[in-house]
Amino acid sequence: MKKLFAILGMITCMIGLCACGQEEAETLSPLEQSLLELGEGTITDMDQIVADGTMEQYAGNPAVYNGFAGWKDALTDIGKLEGTNGGTVELNEEEMVATINVNVIGTDHNATVEIVFDYSTSMGSFESITTNVIYSTGEIMLKAGMNTLIGMGTVFVVLILISLIISCFSLISKVEAKKKQKADAKAAAAKNEVKSEPVVTPIVEKEELADDTELVAVIAAAIAAYEGSGSTDGFIVRSIRKSNKSKWQNA
Repeated sequence: MKKLFAILGMITCMIGLCACGQEEAETLSPLEQSLLELGEGTITDMDQIVADGTMEQYAGNPAVYNGFAGWKDALTDIGKLEGTNGGTVELNEEEMVATINVNVIGTDHNATVEIVFDYSTSMGSFESITTNVIYSTGEIMLKAGMNTLIGMGTVFVVLILISLIISCFSLISKVEAKKKQKADAKAAAAKNEVKSEPVVTPIVEKEELADDTELVAVIAAAIAAYEGSGSTDGFIVRSIRKSNKSKWQNA
């Protein structure tokens, strides 16, 4: 029994030492505590400034203004600020820069705000303010799946567009070939029209006087009478042609 009580006593002492070690580890120095309070107060002020819409007055300080802008974007997931729940402080004593991580409690999601603060001067200055929303494993997997689907969908859409563009090239070449064929057909038709124009050649009909001997004799006699000669020996009637002139023109 004594050995049992001794073992239980040793276990109790070890548990007590571990608890004391945890309390010492969680205890912050006065500087760290003041920096943590500074971080919590900064988050409260930042939320109020964003709600009032007066963050533009800090545009001259990029670190602060970007921190306010990041907080404003994160509020869509955080919801409304319900408060803070402690945090951690890491000191870089050589550069006198502190990294303050404050736990934020929101109506929709919790978050952590990382503030890098330079305390080398009496006033100090903010180096950066970053808000990180804490999502559940299911939400992270859902976002990853959505990003994957969007990425794959974008790739497939681009591939489809490229294939359509390539197919259009063949259509363009076919259209150009048809246009060329039409142009060639028109040119060939024009050439054929020029070649097929009939060449009008005057046909001189030779009048046969063999069957018109009586008419020739009458005309020869009339000409001889007109000239005052008694015979037709001075001329020979070789052909008789119809005149196209009217009587008035002949007169």
